[in-house]
Amino acid sequence: MTDAQPGRPTENAMRRALKRARDGVALDTAEAAVLLQARGEQLRDLSASAARVRDAGLEAAGRPGVITYSKKVFIPLTRLCRDRCHYCTFVTVPGKLRREGHGMYLSPDEVVEVARQGAALGCKEALFTLGDRPEDRWPEAREWLDAHGYDDTLAYVRAMAIRVLEETGLLPHLNPGVMSWTDLQRLKPVAPSLGMMLETTATRLWSEPGGPHHGSPDKEPAVRLRVLEDAGRSNVPFTTGVLIGIGESYQERADALFQLRRIQRQYQSIQEVIVQNFRAKPDTAMRAMPDAELEELAACIAVARHILGPAARIQAPPNLVDAEYALIVGAGIDDWGGVSPLTPDHVNPERPWPHIDQLAERTRESGFELRERLTVYPEFIARGEPWLDPRLLPHVRALADPATGLAREDALPEGLPWQEPDEGFTATGRTDLHRTIDTEGRTGDRRADFDAVYGDWEALREQAAPGMVPQRIDSDVREALAQAADDPTRLSDDQALALLHADGPALDALCGIADDLRRATVGDEVTYIVTRNINFTNVCYTGCRFCAFAQRRTDADAYTLSLDQVADRAAQAWEVGATEVCMQGGIHPDLPGTAYFDIARAVKERVPGMHVHAFSPMEVVNGASRTGLSIRDWLTAAKEAGLDSIPGTAAEILDDEVRWVLTKGKLPAADWIEVVRTAHELGLRSSSTMMYGHVDQPRHWLGHFRTLAAIQQETGGFTEFVTLPFIHTNAPVYLAGIARPGPTTRDNRAVTAMARVLLHPHITNIQTSWVKLGAEGAAEMLRSGANDLGGTLMEETISRMAGSRYGSYRSIEDLRAIATLAGRPARPRTTLYGEVPAERVAAAEASDGHLPELLPLAD
Repeated sequence: MTDAQPGRPTENAMRRALKRARDGVALDTAEAAVLLQARGEQLRDLSASAARVRDAGLEAAGRPGVITYSKKVFIPLTRLCRDRCHYCTFVTVPGKLRREGHGMYLSPDEVVEVARQGAALGCKEALFTLGDRPEDRWPEAREWLDAHGYDDTLAYVRAMAIRVLEETGLLPHLNPGVMSWTDLQRLKPVAPSLGMMLETTATRLWSEPGGPHHGSPDKEPAVRLRVLEDAGRSNVPFTTGVLIGIGESYQERADALFQLRRIQRQYQSIQEVIVQNFRAKPDTAMRAMPDAELEELAACIAVARHILGPAARIQAPPNLVDAEYALIVGAGIDDWGGVSPLTPDHVNPERPWPHIDQLAERTRESGFELRERLTVYPEFIARGEPWLDPRLLPHVRALADPATGLAREDALPEGLPWQEPDEGFTATGRTDLHRTIDTEGRTGDRRADFDAVYGDWEALREQAAPGMVPQRIDSDVREALAQAADDPTRLSDDQALALLHADGPALDALCGIADDLRRATVGDEVTYIVTRNINFTNVCYTGCRFCAFAQRRTDADAYTLSLDQVADRAAQAWEVGATEVCMQGGIHPDLPGTAYFDIARAVKERVPGMHVHAFSPMEVVNGASRTGLSIRDWLTAAKEAGLDSIPGTAAEILDDEVRWVLTKGKLPAADWIEVVRTAHELGLRSSSTMMYGHVDQPRHWLGHFRTLAAIQQETGGFTEFVTLPFIHTNAPVYLAGIARPGPTTRDNRAVTAMARVLLHPHITNIQTSWVKLGAEGAAEMLRSGANDLGGTLMEETISRMAGSRYGSYRSIEDLRAIATLAGRPARPRTTLYGEVPAERVAAAEASDGHLPELLPLAD
C-alpha cells in the first residue's frame, strides 16, 4: 500500500509552499501534500509558522499559552465489532471473551464501578469506546442485548451514559462508531460530546482487497463523512481526526484534512481534530507495516494547523509520541486529549499514559501551561443552546469554571439526576402572536442568531449552486400531453419533466388535462374542513433556513403555550364547529419527548370528539429520541394518548441535495419516509406535502412525486397531497441571497396539475393553500387539478411569520366564495375526507364570522 506515494517534492515546490505557509496564504491540496513531506530544517520552518497560527488562536480564545487535556476513564463497553480493520487489537471475538471469563459487553455494574473509581480520582470524562454494531455480525452480541432488554448496542450505550451521569457525575464522551442522523438524536441528550475518527478519505484503502479497511462496512470514507455532516446538522460537539501511515498517499492525507475543514466551515461543530500516528501491533494483519515516524506526525500536525486555522483545536495522543513532546507542541497542537490515571488506552494497550505531573512538566518545558478541560470544549459551553441538551447542563455546570469554561480542577464529580428541565409547559413569551401577527406583525425580519444558527451562509451558497442549474429538456411536450391525457400512469420521467417545464399554451393544455382528471376522479365538489391550527411553541434551534417561524427562547417574538392554553383553544374551536385541531410546534429544547403525549391527552380530555391531527415526522423523531423509544413504540404511545393522524409536513423536498440547503438539522428524507410508513402501518393516516419554489428544480419535484406515489401504493395511508408554495419574504435562506423569491404563477399551476397527473390514481385529493396564494390564486389552482381548500385555520402563524399577505382565518363563506370563483360547489369534510356530522355542520354555520374573542375576528 505504500506504493501509492509519489516521489519527494522538488526543492522549488517545497520552498514555495513553505513561503506561502509563512505568509499565511491559503494552501491548496497540492501544496499541503508537499508540506506533509517536510523534514529536518524544512519541518522546523513549517512548525514555526503553524505554531504562530496556533498561538493566535489561543490568544483569541482567551487562554494564551495553555495546552489542555481531559482527565478521563476509558470504558470499553464491548470489544466486539462488525468491522475487520487490519491493524486493530482492541476488537476480539466472542470465543476469546468467554475463555477470558468476560461477557459480550461490560455489565452495568462494571461500567458504573469504573466510572466511580475514576470520579474518586478526580476524573471528569467517561470515554465510552466500542466496536461498531457487533449485533449485526455476532449472534452472541444479539443474544446478550435481547437478554438484557436492549434493542441494539446504541440503546445500551444510551442507558449506560445516563447511569454514569446519575450515579457518578462523570461526563460521557461516546465513541460508538458510525451513527445515523437518528442515532445522533438518540445520543445527544445523554452526552455533552460524541466522536468518531474520520481516519482517511482514501476510498481504495477500504474498497481494494488487502487494504487496511477492506471488509469493514463502517470504514467507507463517504459513510464517515456523512456522520460528521449529520453531527454538524444536529449541533453535536464532535471529535474526529486522521490516522496517518496506514497506506494513504500524501495527497490523500491532505484531502482528509481539507474535508474536515469543509465540514467545520459549514457547521462549526468539530470541537477537536486528533492527528494520530499508526503504530504496528503484533497479531494483526499489518504487524509488518512500518510505524509513522514522529517527524511525519509533526508535519501532519503543522499542515492540519495551517489548513484548519487558529480556531481549530488540534490534538495528539501523548502516549504515542515517544517522549518527543517538544516536537509535537512545536508543530502546533493545543491539546493532549484524554489522559487516564486509572484505565489503560485499550486501543493502544502497549502504550501507557504518561503521568499527568510528567505531562505538565514536559508541556511547561515547551513554554506552555497544562490545564484540564472537560470532554466538551469551552467554546461549546459558551455557545449554550443548541449545542448542549438542557438535561446535561447541570452536570456540565457542576464541573466547569464559569469564567473560562475549562474544568474546575478541584471539583470531584457527583451524580446528578438526568431529567427534564423544571419549566415544562409554562406559558411564556408572545402567546398572542396568533392574533397580533395580523395586526402588529413580527418584531424583526430575522431571529437574533441569524448569522450562527443556520451554518455558514457562504459555504451554503457554494453548496446550493449546482442544484439550482436548470435541466435541459429535450422531450416533446405534445407527445407528453397526449400521454397524460390517454394514461397518466404511463408517463415516463422525461415526459413528466417536459410537462413540469410547460408554459404558455402547453401549460394551459396540461391544466385542462389535470382538471378533467380531477373531475373524473373526485367530481366537482370542492372540499374544506373547519379546523384550528395550534402552534404550541415557536422556540426552535433546528436551523431550518426556510423557516421564519422559529425563534430563540430570548427573542421578542418567542412563545410557548401552557397545556391549559392548548386545551382552551381546542375547546373554543369545538364551540365554533371545528372537527379537527392541527397541532405542530418548534423543537423546543426544554420540552420532553412525552410532551407530545401530554398535548394530545389535554385536547382529548377537554374535547373528546375532536380529531387530533398533530406532530410532523420531525416532531415524531424528536419525541422518540428524547424518550429513547423506537419510532413505532413512540407512535403507538402517542396514539394511545389521543393522536388520530399526523401531518405530512417537514417533507419540504424529499431529496437530500435540496434538503441540506433548505435546512441545517431537520431529518433526512429516508427518516421522513420511515416515520410516515410506520404511522400508516399503525393505522395513523397522514397528509403529504411538498414545499417548492426556493432552491429546487422541476427534477426535484418529479422525484418527490414518484416517492409519494410509491409510498401510497405500499401503505394507502395518505389522505391528500398539499401544495406548499415557498413564502420568501422573511425566510432566512432568501434574506441570505440564496433562494429565489418563491414560485411563479407558472410554477404553481404546473406543480398542481402534475400533482394530479403523477399521483393518480393513488392520492386522489389535491389541496391548494389559500393562506399562501390568496383567493384568486387558490381558485386558479382549483381550475388546474386541485379539489380541496384545506381548512378555516382560525389561526395561522407559520406562513404569516414568513410574510404571507393573506391572513390567518377564512370563514366558511370565504372558502365557498373561492370555490365559486372556480365555478364549483363546496362542501365540508372531516380529516379523513368523510361526511361531517350534522351537529358539527350546524355549529360551524351558526358561528361563521363571529368567533370567540381569543380567536382572530373575521373581516
